[in-house]
Amino acid sequence: MIMLYGSQQDYDVLAGKDADGKPAWAAQDVARMHEFMGAWNQGLVESGEFVDAQGLTAPVHARRIRLQDGVPVVTDGPYPETQEVLAGYTVVECESFDRATEIAAHLANTPRPEGAALEHEWYVDVRPIADSHAELEL
Repeated sequence: MIMLYGSQQDYDVLAGKDADGKPAWAAQDVARMHEFMGAWNQGLVESGEFVDAQGLTAPVHARRIRLQDGVPVVTDGPYPETQEVLAGYTVVECESFDRATEIAAHLANTPRPEGAALEHEWYVDVRPIADSHAELEL
């Protein structure tokens, strides 16, 4: 599974707002990014490695449930703008973990507006999906 991360601020920037509420990404920049992701997914479909992919809504729509003194406590999003959360995922079935890493590395070429700096270090995680309870153990 290839897991992509983002923050509420990242979602805001893609929606055309920066930290000051000013436009950040033009519609054509967002369209270029979506086209890139569509082509990346289509390449995986054509290679037979694609299993599933989903984007998740912004953190403002999230709920976090944690245990406090043995009782579940629910916190509604949004979380601090800089706190990263899972933004989406892609599941691939391929020959090796190295191949999955190679597939994920292509995401480093995701287009962004010219001169746009990343708010945080870019990364995705690649992790195998456990097929059995035994695979959950170290």
